[in-house]
Formats: sequence, structure tokens, C-alpha cells
Amino acid sequence: MEILPTISTFFIVLSAILVAIGWRLIVKKQYKAHKKTMVAAAISALCFFIIYISRTIFIGNTSFGGPEDLKIYYTVFLIFHITLATTGAIFGVVTLVLAFKRNIKKHQKIGPVTSVLWFFTAITGVAVYLLLYVFYEGGETTSLLKAILGT
Repeated sequence: MEILPTISTFFIVLSAILVAIGWRLIVKKQYKAHKKTMVAAAISALCFFIIYISRTIFIGNTSFGGPEDLKIYYTVFLIFHITLATTGAIFGVVTLVLAFKRNIKKHQKIGPVTSVLWFFTAITGVAVYLLLYVFYEGGETTSLLKAILGT
């Protein structure tokens, strides 16, 4: 299942592109197109999350396989990315809920912040992907289930 990281990265990049398109649509006051595009962005992000979580649970996480002297920098960068992604996801859910509840004033305030967080999440996510699978050969992968069950 070596293709899964590529597929999940595709979905996170797609979600960021759709957020950018949605941003452009709202500036043009194309509200219905904005809503459809942002829902598609959320679905794309959810596809990423489902693939990522499934892979983490059933296959495992890939450790950094690059030079040992770069591992600390990769780890710090990864922690930054995970923090950013978690924050971006929470903001994304809140932003969507505000929109669907028609709380447009708050949605308008938080939406741009959410978008910027999501762009940085996508960029750092692609960087993590490149460091794990393109620039360096990935390290060991251990299944979360195997780790928990000790098999």
C-alpha cells in the first residue's frame, strides 16, 4: 500500500486548491459556488484524514529515513505540521458549522484565518511527504495495532 501516502497527499493539496478557489468565489460574491467549492474542499480534507488514519491504524507510520543529523530538524518540523494540521482542522470544522448555521458574521471573521492555516497545513504536509517518500527512503513502518497488541 505504498501508494496511500501519495493519494492522501493529493487530497490535502486538492483541498487547499479548492479553498483557494472558494476564497476567490466569495470575493466575487458567488455565494452558491463558494459553498459548493468549500464543501468539496472539506470532503477532500476528510478523504485525506480517512486514508491517513486508516493507514496509521492498519499499516503504521513511516519513520524518517534520512540522515541521522537531520532527524531532529525533521521531528521539530513534523510536530509543527501536526500542530498546524490539528489547529487547521478544528478551525475548519468551526468555520463550516458557522456557515451551515448561517452565522455569517462570525464565519466571515474566522474563514480567512482558517484558509491561511489550511494553506500552511497543506504546504507543510507536502514537505513531510517529500521528506519521507521522495528525498529520502522512508524508515521503518509499524502498525499501531501491532504496537498495541504486542504482536
